[in-house]
Amino acid sequence: MIANFKEHITSNFQYLLEKKLLIACSGGLDSVVLTHLMKEAGFDIALAHCNFSLRGKESDGDEMFVIGLAKQLDISVFAETFDTHKFAEEHKVSTQMAARTLRYNWFDELLRDFKFDYLLTAHHLDDDLETFFINLSRGTGLNGLLGIPKKNNKIIRPILDFSREEILKYAKKNKLQWREDSTNQKTDYLRNKLRLEVLPQFKETNETLLKNFQKTQKNLQASQTLVEDYMALIYNLVVSQEGDSYKINIQKLKELPHTDQLLYELLNGFGFTEWRDISHLLHAQTGKQIFSKTHQLLKNREELILSEIDLEEINETFLVSDEGIISPINLKIEVSEYIGETEKNLIYVSAETLQFPLKLRKWKSGDIFQPFGMNGKKKLSKFFKDEKIPLTEKDKTWLLLSDEKIVWVVGYRMDNRFRVTETTKKILQISFNSKS
Repeated sequence: MIANFKEHITSNFQYLLEKKLLIACSGGLDSVVLTHLMKEAGFDIALAHCNFSLRGKESDGDEMFVIGLAKQLDISVFAETFDTHKFAEEHKVSTQMAARTLRYNWFDELLRDFKFDYLLTAHHLDDDLETFFINLSRGTGLNGLLGIPKKNNKIIRPILDFSREEILKYAKKNKLQWREDSTNQKTDYLRNKLRLEVLPQFKETNETLLKNFQKTQKNLQASQTLVEDYMALIYNLVVSQEGDSYKINIQKLKELPHTDQLLYELLNGFGFTEWRDISHLLHAQTGKQIFSKTHQLLKNREELILSEIDLEEINETFLVSDEGIISPINLKIEVSEYIGETEKNLIYVSAETLQFPLKLRKWKSGDIFQPFGMNGKKKLSKFFKDEKIPLTEKDKTWLLLSDEKIVWVVGYRMDNRFRVTETTKKILQISFNSKS
């Protein structure tokens, strides 16, 4: 296998030569074989091992094994212990997701802090086949059937073209030692069930299953390339960029055949899952929105506007002192001896009406205020509509509050309840620097 591996590296991963490489090593068969192959091929490598504290002494044994392997091969090793259960509870995610998040966050730190060029993982051909079936069972598009990529940014998978059988033969021939994870024998997880029960039966009925799968993958990848080339033409025809947002021209999109499929391809990769709702968005009223975990899709007349969202910023409230605040926006509060002309970025308020610290947050549905010059109250959403404020600007709007009452829709209108009157003893000037 070593000869095939070296040839494989030369043909597909020549850019790894002379690079500083970090190998994710669990101590299991696959990562141990990858470590030996890379060492044998003369690469500059180090190991990184995660102890997720999920299997007690067995987890600690894995860590000691990897440290011993590094010592045996005379290479550096990094080991980190995580309280995975605690992380999962605090972030309300599954144990598997918690482990994945902890693992890759730590790997990113190692790559950055110790100047590694790439992270190598030991995914192999059988892993790829399992991923194909998992995605197939959940429902997916063409991209989901492509399986595991050999390269994903700084993550490299050098043995993805080798089967588990080849890896096992190499380990036995070279009398390598490795650790067995007892949880790999449990069929609670879909991947384990496929590995232990389903795929062995497929292989019994078709000895060339893995080779045929590789051919299928190459055909699918060729089809995906064709789709990407076509979508590049479609993108230039129907999509325009404005600042950090992207606008999809609905009318031009509808004039093309297979509208729904084109919309799927344009938005695939932004985390959206409810594709029926997105399709309905083409015919929805202005203002209708759909959210993924990372992006917002907004219907605005004859356009769909895609923009990234910052959920932490949306939900966060900032305290504002009597001098103002610099971040997330620059508000300056000063005592003024007179009332100047009120502008969009400048207001004058009665100091006696304010309770410090003030609060700064993004606007929310249901917010109500009393626009300056009016006696009655008004929903902020109605104010935006009456003022013809673009929908894309609404979500960028900040509110300044005192005792949970809106003092200022920053950059637009102050609240009448905080105006300067004849009884005002102290005038405050509040200014907003939109360029900061």
